[in-house]
Amino acid sequence: MKELTLSEIIFLLAIWRLEDNAYGVTIRKQIAKVTWKTYTYGTLYSALDQLFKKGYVIKSAGPPTPERGGRSKIFYKLTQEGIKALKASRELQKTIWRGIPELTFAKV
Repeated sequence: MKELTLSEIIFLLAIWRLEDNAYGVTIRKQIAKVTWKTYTYGTLYSALDQLFKKGYVIKSAGPPTPERGGRSKIFYKLTQEGIKALKASRELQKTIWRGIPELTFAKV
């Protein structure tokens, strides 16, 4: 399994946190809330499309809504492969940091 990039981790964790309410707008807001970064919708949907192509998420259309001009929201959910990739990424992070004392900036 290929290692996840930091951006992929951020996107996948946002989807995981949102559970059944993970669609473009809510994913973007969740990421901004946690990272203080605001992604453009073009970047957001491009990243979500890549995660879908890699098999880390599935997408499904919700019911059409009048406030969206009759269009459906596209909802995203983690696949087992996506969960597995996140777990592997977390384990790698723990391994990398193992044995390193809490960082202080006293010497800087």
